[in-house]
Amino acid sequence: MSNKEKATKISWLTLAFMAFSTVWGFGNITNGFVYFNGPQVIFSWIFMFALYFIPYALMVGELGSAFKNEGGGVSSWLHQTTNAKLAYYAGWTYWACHITYIASKGSGFLKALSWAVFRNAETYDSFPTRYIQLATFCILLLGCYIASLGLNPLKKLLTAAGTCTFVMSLLYIVMMFAAPAINPTAEYVHANLSFSSLIPNFNVTYFTSLSILVFAVGGCEKISPYVNKVENPSKGFPRGMITLAVMVVTCAILGTLAMSRMFDPAIINASAESFNAYVANSSYWAFQKLGQYYRVGDLFMIIYALCNVISQLAVLILSIDAPLRMLLDNEHTKQFIPQALHKVNAHGVHSNGIKMVAVLSGSIILAQSFVPGAAAVLRQLTKLNSVCMPMRYLWVFAAYIALRNAYDTIPAEYRFVKNQAGNQAAQTFLRLKRQLGGKLITFFKTEPQFAAAGLPPIDLKRAVAFGTAGFGTQHFYFRSVKTHIKHGIKAFFEDFQLLGKFGIVFIDNFFHHTEIKIGISQAGRRPKTNIPVQRLRLGRQ
Repeated sequence: MSNKEKATKISWLTLAFMAFSTVWGFGNITNGFVYFNGPQVIFSWIFMFALYFIPYALMVGELGSAFKNEGGGVSSWLHQTTNAKLAYYAGWTYWACHITYIASKGSGFLKALSWAVFRNAETYDSFPTRYIQLATFCILLLGCYIASLGLNPLKKLLTAAGTCTFVMSLLYIVMMFAAPAINPTAEYVHANLSFSSLIPNFNVTYFTSLSILVFAVGGCEKISPYVNKVENPSKGFPRGMITLAVMVVTCAILGTLAMSRMFDPAIINASAESFNAYVANSSYWAFQKLGQYYRVGDLFMIIYALCNVISQLAVLILSIDAPLRMLLDNEHTKQFIPQALHKVNAHGVHSNGIKMVAVLSGSIILAQSFVPGAAAVLRQLTKLNSVCMPMRYLWVFAAYIALRNAYDTIPAEYRFVKNQAGNQAAQTFLRLKRQLGGKLITFFKTEPQFAAAGLPPIDLKRAVAFGTAGFGTQHFYFRSVKTHIKHGIKAFFEDFQLLGKFGIVFIDNFFHHTEIKIGISQAGRRPKTNIPVQRLRLGRQ
């Protein structure tokens, strides 16, 4: 390997920090603390990590290990496990979801910069929307220019952003725990951390708010287009994902405990104005208050704000580059994409694709010049992203299910679950019910339950349920092996109200020595039961 090739390779530790900057931010700690009644979010974090984030990160690690030479990320994974058309749908969906997200990152950059310069929240909110949006558009153009320079600037910027975010999170945790000993006369909150006080109220508000935590820990698959740029990718990529999971869990749990000594949930929830103020500014207030404990004024807050400026810019550039690679780097989906978009510059970047992103995201930015108030623009973009962004995760779930079905034909040096026979203790099922749009999503049932419901019998022997998946008004039953991916993906595009709360069902011995039938039924309509069970044959177009 030449020195030039070595310079473009990514180490597993660098990959971990790159992924950390895309997945995690200190604001995730404060948002969880504010929305879930302070320390009670610890229970929700543990729940989310155990049932979603850790399995998801390790699943992405296994996919990266299996397809170590593929540069199209999720799109390439779908092509290798299903066919070219679904791979194109995956790449297009992932790219389209990021158009609104890209439009919002410039505003986050400007807000962080405003805190670093003016040291308060009011100044940014007082700026005319027209000027804020024009400045945001300039930030977008800057991000597009840096993205056009290739992988090296992106790698360095993301590594710096991930390192800053992780170091600042650890700094806050350590210094907050040490503050009572160093400055015992300062005012601290004495939170009740008994087991009973950490159990939240399981009501409708709680379950509908879980999407905040899902959104907070999602996004590690955004690094997938760089698998073939990693040193020893079959081992390095999963190692980076495992390191990412450890870093996120550490920051979330310890950060929440540290924050419980600083902020009182009763004050946060005292009024709607107080709650909204904490949602928008609590991360900056946390470091500002930490500086007061150590008698250094706003020093820590300024450092954090500058780190956040770097992080916002880095994630903006990654959000421009990575989705384009998923859409355009897969050789097998070129037939579905206009030829002009495949133009590559001297740095190996799709230059026309970047121009298209600038036009689309820039249009959203300029259109919001008519929204009164910069803070209102941020709230509007946050709501828009919460609708669009979850759709990207569905393709990763589909790719992993198909990969597990091809366990014996697609090798991988790293396996999330190494024993295909699975855990015999999980022979029954793991089922969640969630009310979405007035309808209940019903998941895996054991053979007697299927028979009682009038459904065909299934053998769940050797099966392992890792989670559950429910999307809007569709009821997913595992019926025909041949049509599993096709029916599932078709539903994603036919029914956009599928976006919402969701999980993932992973069956460790999916379709191996197991008769499982897959079907989709609308409310009030039974799935057909006479489709012959057959092994999934992986086809490509």
